Formats: sequence, structure tokens, C-alpha cells
Amino acid sequence: MKKINLAITGCMGRMGQQIIKSAKSDKNFRLVALTENIIVNKKIAGIKPSLNSEQAFKKSNLIIDFTVPKCTFEVLKIASKLKKRVVIGTTGFSKKEEFLIKKYAKEIPILKAGNMSLGINLLMYLTEIASKSLGNNFLSKVFEIHHKHKKDHPSGTALMLGKGIAIGKRKDFYSLMGKKYLNKKSFPYGKKINFNSLRKAEVVGEHEVTFSSGKEIITLNHEAFDRALYSEGAFAAAKWLMKKKPGLYSMRDVLNFK
Repeated sequence: MKKINLAITGCMGRMGQQIIKSAKSDKNFRLVALTENIIVNKKIAGIKPSLNSEQAFKKSNLIIDFTVPKCTFEVLKIASKLKKRVVIGTTGFSKKEEFLIKKYAKEIPILKAGNMSLGINLLMYLTEIASKSLGNNFLSKVFEIHHKHKKDHPSGTALMLGKGIAIGKRKDFYSLMGKKYLNKKSFPYGKKINFNSLRKAEVVGEHEVTFSSGKEIITLNHEAFDRALYSEGAFAAAKWLMKKKPGLYSMRDVLNFK
């Protein structure tokens, strides 16, 4: 397989640093560009980071973006013009922003996932099955824990799981979204899906979906120990995306979950 010329945005962030580290040991990729939203006066992996620009991305085949929505749209605008593929691991998009990403996907191949982990994507699949099987007699809620530096809440993964519940019920996720709690020791079930986010220490990521009928509780959960699993998932997505036409794809497509 010909090496993929790779650009990484948000190179100073936690995931940016992890992707750079993983890229060094993956022979399928050649790191050609790094970007950040500030001026960085030092080389990283032999490359001097720059701001997002056509110049920065012109030599790349594909861009991996784990940043914030504002930066992601800067990247998509440039990628669309240069016809570059983009893997998006950024979370925290609004409903309107999700729609805009779909518009860009008509012009270039985009793979977007709130979580690149095989286990999490399997968990979402199981969540859909459980939600469909249990029906309206069970209420549901989503709990997640991340490191103290994470800014958005609920996490993109928690929202993914909430969407899994909605898909199982064949209902619109946004109409089912309930209350969003932060750092609560406990939180209630509701007629809608409630979320609780805990931020502490350096936790990589823990997610839990709970269904309750009042007489029994069913719990599905996943715990991540190493951030490398996210970069490995992003690379699997990148290799898969290189063969695709314009469109919006997910890890479900990569993993071929029906």
C-alpha cells in the first residue's frame, strides 16, 4: 500500500500528541503537516507546526482532526477546496453544525465519529439492540467519566450512546435529549434520556448506559485505559476512507456493523 501523506490538526492537544506518537510507528503513513491555532516556535516530529491554511494541507492526502468545532470548520473549508479527505474525531457539534458537515461531505469523503474505539462502537451497536428490544417499558440514562481537562459535556461518546438509544426506539435523538448534569454523585431516570458527566484526574474514558423498568436494571459499559486505542481507530478509519467517494461515513461503516 502506498503511504498516506497525513496532516494532523490540533497537534499540541492530547489527541494530537497521541496521533503523532502513533504515526511514527505506523508504516502506512507519512507525516507531512501539523497545525495548531497558535504560533508554535518549535519543531514536532521534525515538522514546524503552522496555522490551518491551503499551504499547510496541500501535500497531504488526508487530514485527521481532533480539535474544536470552530477549527474543524476551518479545516473542512480548506479541505473541500483542495479535495482532501478528512477524519473528524472532534466532538461538541450543534445540530446546525452537524447539518453543515453533511453538506461538506457531498464534496469530499468525511469520516466522523464521536469515538474511534472498536469497543465503543460495539457498545453503541448493543445499545441500539437493547433499546429496541426493551421498548418503552424501560427508561434509560447515560453516565460518563473523563479527565479533568475535558471541556465539553456530555462527551461526544455519551451523545453517540444517547443516539443509539433513540435509534433503537426509532425516535429523533434531539426530541429525546433530557437533562445534562455535571459532577453529580447520582442522577435520575426520566421520560427523556438524562446525561451525567464526571470530570476527575486523568481518566481516559468510562461510559455506561443503563436501562430500568423499576423492577430490573440492565447496564452496558466500556472503560478505556490507553488513549492509543483512539489513534489506532483513527488510522484504521483513515486507511478505509482513502478508497471512498465523497460522503459522510462513520466507524460503523469501517467495522461493517449492520
